Amino acid sequence: MAVTKTPAERPWPLAQRPGFLIRRLHQIHVALFTRNCAEFGITPLQYSLLGALARRGEADQTTLAEDVALDRTTTAGAIRRLETRGLVRRTVFADDRRARLCACTEPGLELLAAIEPSARAAHDETLAGLSAAEQKVLVALMRRLVAAAG
Repeated sequence: MAVTKTPAERPWPLAQRPGFLIRRLHQIHVALFTRNCAEFGITPLQYSLLGALARRGEADQTTLAEDVALDRTTTAGAIRRLETRGLVRRTVFADDRRARLCACTEPGLELLAAIEPSARAAHDETLAGLSAAEQKVLVALMRRLVAAAG
């Protein structure tokens, strides 16, 4: 008599696990971004922070952390590194000496404009295995998942 296994008892190949596939796709994208954007010496996180600052004009570090979906400590470290390179300016809030207001410097905005084609190429390469319609569907589904998770 054959014993029927429950789904939890059956092997679950990595290639069928959403978490594994998401992590693997992220690895692929980071490698493409690193290759395409190497000359700029910017990480994907720093690129996201510069982009968020350029859109906002200026923002405190807590707002930036929320914008790029990271914890404040990681965000603060990345902002410090951008500041050291002269790409971001941080000033102390007058009414809260613990808070820092951040803004892109002119060199930061120039770097962001210069890196944009290379960064977009990395995003395009990440999705290159899909048709244009499939790319739109995938991005829409990812946005729904992110929104649903809060």
